[in-house]
Amino acid sequence: MAVWNNETVHNVGSRARSNLSDFQKFILRGNVVDLAVGIMIGAAFSGVVNALVGDIITPLIPISKNGLSAWTIPVAYTGGTVHIGTFINTIISFLILAFVIYFFIVKPVNALMALHKPKAAEAPTTRDCPYCLSTIPLHATRCAYCTAQLPPAEQDRTSPATTQRA
Repeated sequence: MAVWNNETVHNVGSRARSNLSDFQKFILRGNVVDLAVGIMIGAAFSGVVNALVGDIITPLIPISKNGLSAWTIPVAYTGGTVHIGTFINTIISFLILAFVIYFFIVKPVNALMALHKPKAAEAPTTRDCPYCLSTIPLHATRCAYCTAQLPPAEQDRTSPATTQRA
């Protein structure tokens, strides 16, 4: 009965349930589900584009009487053939997919993100006097409220305790 007193096997069921619930939370997050839907739509759209290129575009290219996909180049020393037409079909499919993804997904998402992007902070035009904590112009050399001599704006990072009072 030493197995029941073993710390390694103690509460295995609750630890397994905890791990499974963490996995369930991960899977059901919006990002993972959106990614899965995007991959499925992308695969279906890729099939549509491949059919468009293979059945409509390449027969219009007058390379041979059978169309672009039948264009091969024989290799004399091996007896094989290079299927250059199939390669060109794949390049055309890739370019169409890249065009659609860029102009119908990337550009609109970037425009949407630009609308919600926080605006850049403007350069400050004022600073606080290190002695009386009043707001003064950035390049002031003397405080208008306490008349203290001020360090230049670039050295404003130093604390008043380390600077000499006038």
